[in-house]
Amino acid sequence: MNSNKVELTERYQSLINRRFFLGKAGVGLAALNGLMGLKSKSLASESFTNTPELETPHFFPKAKRVIYLFQSGGPSQIDLFDPKPELMERFGEEVPKSIYPDERKTTMSNAQSKFATSPSAFKFNRCGNSGLELSELLPNVSQLADDMCVIRSMHTQAINHDPAITMMQSGSQIPGRPSMGAWLSYGLGSETENLPTFVAMSSRGSGKGGQPIYDRLWGSGFLPSVHQGVKFRNQGSPVLDIYDPAGVDSNVRRTMLNYLGKLNELKFQSSGDAEIQTRIAQYELAGKMQASVPELLDFSQETKTSMEMYGKDVRRQGSYAFNCLVARRLAERGVRFIQLFHQGWDQHANLPTQIRRQCNDTDQPTAALIQDLKLRGMFDDTLIVWAGEFGRTVYSQGALTQKNYGRDHHGNCFSVWLAGAGIRGGMSYGATDDYSVNVVENKLEPHDLNATILHQMGIDHTRLTYPFQGRDYRLTDVHGKVVRDILS
Repeated sequence: MNSNKVELTERYQSLINRRFFLGKAGVGLAALNGLMGLKSKSLASESFTNTPELETPHFFPKAKRVIYLFQSGGPSQIDLFDPKPELMERFGEEVPKSIYPDERKTTMSNAQSKFATSPSAFKFNRCGNSGLELSELLPNVSQLADDMCVIRSMHTQAINHDPAITMMQSGSQIPGRPSMGAWLSYGLGSETENLPTFVAMSSRGSGKGGQPIYDRLWGSGFLPSVHQGVKFRNQGSPVLDIYDPAGVDSNVRRTMLNYLGKLNELKFQSSGDAEIQTRIAQYELAGKMQASVPELLDFSQETKTSMEMYGKDVRRQGSYAFNCLVARRLAERGVRFIQLFHQGWDQHANLPTQIRRQCNDTDQPTAALIQDLKLRGMFDDTLIVWAGEFGRTVYSQGALTQKNYGRDHHGNCFSVWLAGAGIRGGMSYGATDDYSVNVVENKLEPHDLNATILHQMGIDHTRLTYPFQGRDYRLTDVHGKVVRDILS
């Protein structure tokens, strides 16, 4: 072996030894800090338990929990929440380019020869004592108009589903940031030992399947993984491995978990990897969920009236109605953030038929959830959010007839609504132009919505941060303002 090779080998061995020494020294220093009553940030217990970052909320919270009803695909604001009856006089006319410029059209429709004005095929009614205008497609939700605040002035830069839904959930169009539920778990911790802090569920409409829903939408991003949401599956076992395998009883399972915990603890002591402690905590939670989840999903104690309130699909696992009832039961048991993803709102064609199906699937269960929370005295401290990732175009995608049309993606304006937990009911906030294309009053972005949700949970969104890659991050990044005009 020549001298150059010998030198390289010695340098490589030296690097290995230094890395090994520093790795072991890190674990030793962490242990020494523990003996001296000091905390090591990388190995502190906060990194793998659900101990809240905030000792107390920044101010008294109006909401103890959030139930977020996310309607995936982009619900049409013109057909549901943003009435434009004057458009009937412009039926079939070309939408002026001054209103809808070419650069805001997607490649799915920008090659059309005509961009015909397409009024809604549905009537709007003045509902409740407030006279809030809502679509005839929502007969059950309309009965709760005096509890709802409809925001008609939401705006987003994203024009495609994935960046738009990622923005709504994590405050960034780029994947990898923590979801809102993870931020709340990190900031406020858990109120229950037997269920996750954050639960996600998904359902599909009775029409087409819709856009895919990715696990990262309830992920923890760069936060410790203990804060990620737990998905309840819409078919089969609600949580994988929640039931004991055949021939294995609970005592054997408990013994297995005890030994597994000891093995993981030994590995942690040798490596210092805090995620191992997260794994230990999650195994323990999984063991507790073996008892709590079957009880949660056992509807036998629900009254006949309660079951009928949610509609005919309430017993069908994976339906929106089933998930709404589970959401109420999770809320009763101390789960802090509950999110339902309902697919099927991406209606590029045949919108009148498809949106009617979607509303048939979701209107009654949504109203039932609110009524149920009221009956149980939980409405005033539960924040309900109904939102999609963007809206739909005023022009018809494809051919326009009196009874049929489609609508493309539209981010310049869309509608969401909130209820409960200190939200002023019976009001609309913000306004769009005559074509429901651009916001003309009180323009809001996802950061503003997220800041307001955190505010109702007692959190100043500018003060809930996490250090990562040399800077402090937050859900609202460097943006966001609380929409105080909608708060009571």
